[in-house]
Amino acid sequence: MLKLLRILLLGLAMVIVFVLGTLLCLARPRHPNNVHLLGRLFHLACPLVGLKVKIRGRENVKDLDSGIFIANHQTNWDIITHPGVLSPRTVAIGKNSLFWIPLFGQLFWLSGNLLINRENRAKAANTIGKVVEKIRSRKMSVWMFPEGTRSKGKGLLPFKTGAFHIALQAQVPIVPVACSSYFGQVDLNRWDNGEVLIDIMPPIDASQYEPAQLRELLKVSRKQIADRIEHLDQEVRRPEPLTQSGAAS
Repeated sequence: MLKLLRILLLGLAMVIVFVLGTLLCLARPRHPNNVHLLGRLFHLACPLVGLKVKIRGRENVKDLDSGIFIANHQTNWDIITHPGVLSPRTVAIGKNSLFWIPLFGQLFWLSGNLLINRENRAKAANTIGKVVEKIRSRKMSVWMFPEGTRSKGKGLLPFKTGAFHIALQAQVPIVPVACSSYFGQVDLNRWDNGEVLIDIMPPIDASQYEPAQLRELLKVSRKQIADRIEHLDQEVRRPEPLTQSGAAS
């Protein structure tokens, strides 16, 4: 019964967000603050699924003009847990196939997020060049999942290089963001699905790295996130197991 109620409430909330988001984006299409505002709305859904999300380390980026935020990507629920991190004038980069997801994909693009063709290296390189120019000219930040896909409980996957190419070319910091492991933690039949801890770590100065040191920058960034995830997993409060009566409801 609880699961059905939550699905109905989430569905209603998503409809409201899509309507409000579409009106906002039509009024000011692809404005860099659209993503921040929509992200706040999506993040409000966390209590609806029984998650308590704690975001720490905002002081590390309060004076940051531009940067490349990179975070671990675990599950579809990231769409509501992670947007609480977004600073104003921050947009995300996603696969161009996202555009074809009904409603979500069109709103994703119209809000100002960027799409990249990962299958075509020439087009991907061209897109990276455009992203670099936007970062420089508009003083904006970019959010990326360098794993490129959801890990689904497999641990931190290898990082792709796109985020680090952008950071080195734009000469902006990499901001590592670590989220505690919560794949499989959400059960819509359970009132309390525990905590999700997200730490925003101090920026890594990409200007200290030469283009030839891209892999070194990647390794340093990945290790910081991996180490912090391990720490967060020891600290996080897990939900109580479902009782038989709770599982049946």
